[in-house]
Amino acid sequence: MNKIEHLGIAVRNLREAEAVFERLLGAGPYKRETVESERVTTSFFRMGESKVELLEATDPQSVIARYLERRGEGLHHVAFAVGDIRAEMQRLKQAGFTLLSDEPRAGADNKWVCFVHPKDCNGVLVELCQDRY
Repeated sequence: MNKIEHLGIAVRNLREAEAVFERLLGAGPYKRETVESERVTTSFFRMGESKVELLEATDPQSVIARYLERRGEGLHHVAFAVGDIRAEMQRLKQAGFTLLSDEPRAGADNKWVCFVHPKDCNGVLVELCQDRY
C-alpha cells in the first residue's frame, strides 16, 4: 500500500457537508460524482497528496444509507492507494482478510476499488484503490 488515498465520510446532506468542509479546509471540492452502482453521490476535496471524500446516499437501501441509520454521520472508510489491486487482493486473501468482492469494481474518481471487511481491521472498513487509466 502506497499511501492513504482518501478518507470517506458518510453525510446526510452533501451540500451542507461541502459547505462545512470548504470552511474547514479553505478550499472547495474539486469533483462531484454519482456512482450509480453504489447508489451514492461523492464530493472530493484535495489535502496535499490525500483526499477527503464525502458520501451521500442516493437510495434509502444503499450501503451508505444503512450506515447512516446505524451509526450516523462520520468516518465511513479509509482508502489506501495500491499499484496493483489484484495482487494486493490476493495478498490480503492469503493473509486471512475477508474481501467484500472477488473482483475490483469501478469506483468514484476513476478508481478500481475493493473493500476489506471491518471485522478483520479492528472495526475499520478499508478500501483499496488503483487508478483505472
